[in-house]
Amino acid sequence: MSDTFGYGQQGPNDSSSEFNKIAFVVSQMMARLRTLLPVKVVAVTNEGGVSPVGSVDVLPLITQLDGQGNATPYAAIFGVPYFRLQGGTNAIIIDPTVNDVGFMIAADRDISSVKATKGPANPGSFRRFDLADGIYIGGILNDTPTQYVRCHSGGIDIVSPTKVTITAPIIDLVGAITVDGTVTGPGGAIDFGSSNLTTTGQVTGGTVIGGGKNLATHVHGGVQTGGGDTGPPV
Repeated sequence: MSDTFGYGQQGPNDSSSEFNKIAFVVSQMMARLRTLLPVKVVAVTNEGGVSPVGSVDVLPLITQLDGQGNATPYAAIFGVPYFRLQGGTNAIIIDPTVNDVGFMIAADRDISSVKATKGPANPGSFRRFDLADGIYIGGILNDTPTQYVRCHSGGIDIVSPTKVTITAPIIDLVGAITVDGTVTGPGGAIDFGSSNLTTTGQVTGGTVIGGGKNLATHVHGGVQTGGGDTGPPV
């Protein structure tokens, strides 16, 4: 059984005058206000799929202290909604993962009814600034990413250690395109318009059209013996 006891935070000077008494009471009331709390994700409902915004279970990283400095760690907080950059049905889906570090903001009223209805609702209780009404926003104190979109003075980098997939009925690419690898199309046309396509490798196709001529089967006019040149493709 622990022999650690809790002690209040009132010091000798807190009762030495009427002003100090009031200041201590005000300080204790202000301590009940929740603003921002660093937390670690211990569970998450989503795994990066195309789905509605989910929730996380988080563990506050700052322990509670009594007047003598005795620490009392927090327990996990369950079912905390997390922030996603989304407008209408347009979104950037980056779901949190376990061990992510972020921060949680506590609402000033009970938001349980709003979480259930996703619309206007009365507070579920009279609690205020409670950690149970927190919202998780991630992305602080984390490790170096290996998959990312990077915006910098030299341009924009999209980096993935596995694969980048772009799906759309029409994909417009504007500007000079440099290919250092393989471009594969599943039977559909790839049209670069008036842009330039530059590659250090070989371009191979079943039917290659250049200037409106089939480069595999076209014929030339003006054929003659000797050292002369043929005419242009017919």
